[in-house]
Amino acid sequence: MEYTLKAHMPGLVARVVVEVGEHVEEGQELAVINCMKTEMSCKTEKAGVVKQILVAEWDEMEVGSPMIILDADA
Repeated sequence: MEYTLKAHMPGLVARVVVEVGEHVEEGQELAVINCMKTEMSCKTEKAGVVKQILVAEWDEMEVGSPMIILDADA
């Protein structure tokens, strides 16, 4: 089952803190968005393995923009 982490606020991707193939736990930070000089953590709601990273540092995000796809644990 796939899970897609989506941007919860507009801004720029400050950093991606995971790599493809990495196992992540529920609630773990996957990326950080910078909005008006404030950094906001983007955390996963599911555990799983990072399948694809759709963003890079300084990419502009809108609310709901897909960022990272996980193969979620069943």
